[in-house]
Amino acid sequence: MAKHIQAVRGMHDILPDRTPYWQHLESVVRRLLESYGYQEIRMPIVERTELFKRSIGEVTDIVEKEMYTFEDRSGDSLSLRPEGTAGCVRAGLEHGLLHNRQQRFWYAGPMFRHERPQKGRYRQFHQVGVETFGFPGADIEAELILLCARLWRELGLDDVRLEINTLGTSEERAAYRELLVAYLRDNYDALDDDSRRRLESNPLRILDTKNPEMQSLVEEAPRLMAHLGEESRAHFDRLQELLEAGGVSFTVNPRLVRGLDYYSHTVFEWVTDRLGAQGTVCAGGRYDGLVTQLGGRPTPATGFAMGMERLLALMEESGSLPAPPAPHLYLAMVGAAAERRGLVLAERLREALPGISLVTGCGGGSFKSQMKRADRSGAALALILGDDEVAAGQVTVKALRDRMEQQRLDEPALVGYLRGFFTP
Repeated sequence: MAKHIQAVRGMHDILPDRTPYWQHLESVVRRLLESYGYQEIRMPIVERTELFKRSIGEVTDIVEKEMYTFEDRSGDSLSLRPEGTAGCVRAGLEHGLLHNRQQRFWYAGPMFRHERPQKGRYRQFHQVGVETFGFPGADIEAELILLCARLWRELGLDDVRLEINTLGTSEERAAYRELLVAYLRDNYDALDDDSRRRLESNPLRILDTKNPEMQSLVEEAPRLMAHLGEESRAHFDRLQELLEAGGVSFTVNPRLVRGLDYYSHTVFEWVTDRLGAQGTVCAGGRYDGLVTQLGGRPTPATGFAMGMERLLALMEESGSLPAPPAPHLYLAMVGAAAERRGLVLAERLREALPGISLVTGCGGGSFKSQMKRADRSGAALALILGDDEVAAGQVTVKALRDRMEQQRLDEPALVGYLRGFFTP
């Protein structure tokens, strides 16, 4: 016998016992974002490789090592999307949605990176992304953070904390970059291999190193905050004022950076200690330079992305996952005559009782085996059709979760009984 084919490493099936949790998270996110006036946008999973080279940068780990890139039959270089922001900006520019307009978008779906799989980090992972365009002030940044804080409350998460920082303008950051590189070169022997590789291409990311042997070196490095201009400081001060007014606790983390040149001013992360090394559940910031970088006119832009696998893992760790849903009714049909009547009856009940879920005992089997399946389904009530019920034109109703006397009812009385049973 041939060996069965398995899923690609780092890409996982989401099985039926887990999908209710995903559906719960997706429904909460959708409802919340729509209540804030955000509109859903759906972009392709495959984009031109050039889009990510221009947005993320050709010398980044994502583009050089992690993207799934291939040539199609026309010879075009295409890539599975490693993140959603670039595609959202591309779509906005392509369809004329960004110039002189304010937009609030959100999207959800799979992303792909060829990383070493580990808990909380997969090669196919899922993100919810939120992007805003045309809002230059700190108020939209505060709204995004307040939105996240509300989401945590609705999901029952109380062990998520906010860290914020500012990167200033691109000009301020470029001047600071020279100071930082000079400092790091003076301490070159103390850098690890990863930091030496980033020294020329992405030196700000060295500040975010997790290597304990480099912590004292990083602590003594020049601080970007000390090299910001008055407007950048005022922008960051305004954000903090708005967050304090909104009752959101935060920590200013001067080592919180984004290594991409299009980021400016505010960056933020929501982090937890419950997930080990993969403790960031949501990250975002202002990226005013990206629209121009992709060929558009200067456009203020801010957004964030959250990892759905990590959020679900945190919900499970916190005990806030909802109980899996169960059908309201299970219809046991014993015998050929009961099957003929039962499938028709099930359709009439579904039409008469919208919102009530009903599972039919298709597949046959004895009365005992069907009742076992009914109990395993988690249904509150079993509806039983056998030869006696068919002959009498009735249905037996049996409670599966409560001590209640079973009874036989004709169809009109059954509809009234079920409506009363399931209506609070």
